[in-house]
Amino acid sequence: MEVLFTLLAERYERGSVLLSSNLPFSKWEQIFKDPMTTAAAIDRLIHHSVIIELNLQSYRLEEAQQKNAPAAAQESTPGSEPS
Repeated sequence: MEVLFTLLAERYERGSVLLSSNLPFSKWEQIFKDPMTTAAAIDRLIHHSVIIELNLQSYRLEEAQQKNAPAAAQESTPGSEPS
């Protein structure tokens, strides 16, 4: 929490920052815990920013589901024996 806030504070109006998160800003208090720090971090991040919201499924989650699908299908097939 402190490292991310320090990074945002140091880079604020000095250079670009690209940040990716799977949490919306409304849930950032789960990370920062302190509402004042959360508001300050979001304020520095979104001032002069372009926000791109993708709402896509995680590539890693999709890959894990594909790997587990054949195993799960084999386990649920009647009469199949475990290998």
